[in-house]
Amino acid sequence: MKSKLLALGIAGTLLAALCCFTPLLPIVLTALGLTGLLGVLYNDAILVPVLAGFLILTAYAIWRLKKLK
Repeated sequence: MKSKLLALGIAGTLLAALCCFTPLLPIVLTALGLTGLLGVLYNDAILVPVLAGFLILTAYAIWRLKKLK
């Protein structure tokens, strides 16, 4: 289970970082026909806390793995 938590943390961090620092989110939302959500989701007030949360989750998973060894 601990490796699943680490994988989720890393995948979420990468996805959030891509959406924060590249125009990936507008491209994906446009392709899905959800451009109306751009004003709500493409906002640093939402993306940066999500990125921080996944970074904390990743750090916690690494800490748990090291604690078990």
